Amino acid sequence: MESGLSSTVSVENAVESRADLAPRDWLEIGQALLKSGGLRALKLRSLAQAAGASTGSFYHHFKDFDGYHAALASYFAEAQIDPLLASLTASDLAPVERIRAFAEHVRDHDMSQLALAMRAWAKSDARAAAAIREHDDKVMAFLVEQLTAHGFDSVEAGIRGYALLAVGLSEVHPVEGLDRGVLRNGLLTLLCER
Repeated sequence: MESGLSSTVSVENAVESRADLAPRDWLEIGQALLKSGGLRALKLRSLAQAAGASTGSFYHHFKDFDGYHAALASYFAEAQIDPLLASLTASDLAPVERIRAFAEHVRDHDMSQLALAMRAWAKSDARAAAAIREHDDKVMAFLVEQLTAHGFDSVEAGIRGYALLAVGLSEVHPVEGLDRGVLRNGLLTLLCER
C-alpha cells in the first residue's frame, strides 16, 4: 500500500490473501466497494472476499460492523485528507498550483466518486454526515487559504472555493466532444485566476 497520499485500492487489485491485513487495508477495500457499489455493496462477506481473507480476520481489527462503519467514516475525514492537504500546504508550489495539484490528486485517485458515495451514505448515517462536514470544512479551508494567498479577498475566495468544491463533486457530464482535461483546466483557470 502507498502511504500518506493514497486514497483507495480498486476491488480488482485488493490485497492478496494473507493474515497480516492492517485496519487501513480493510478501510481502503471498504472505500473501493462503497465507491463502486454504494452502501449496499459494503457487506462483510464482500469485504473479506475482496481482501482475500476470512471474515474472522476482519474481527481482529474491528469489534463489529458498526465499529467498522465508524472507522470508515473517520478514515475519509481524517487519515486520507489530512496528509494530502498538509503536504500541499508545505510544498513550494504557488497557491493556484497547489489547488491544481489537489485537483489532479482527486482525479487520479477517483476521490470525487468516493465523496459522492460518502454523501449518499450520509443521508442515512450521522457518522458519515459528520465525516462529510469535516472533510468539506478542511477542503474549503485549504481552498480559501490558497485563493486568499493568491490575492482574492476572503469573501471572493470563499465563493470561488465553494464553486471549486461543487464543480469537483458534479455528476454533470460534459458536452460530447469536449475533452475532460480541457474542461477541468478551463474551470480551474476560470475560478482561480483574476
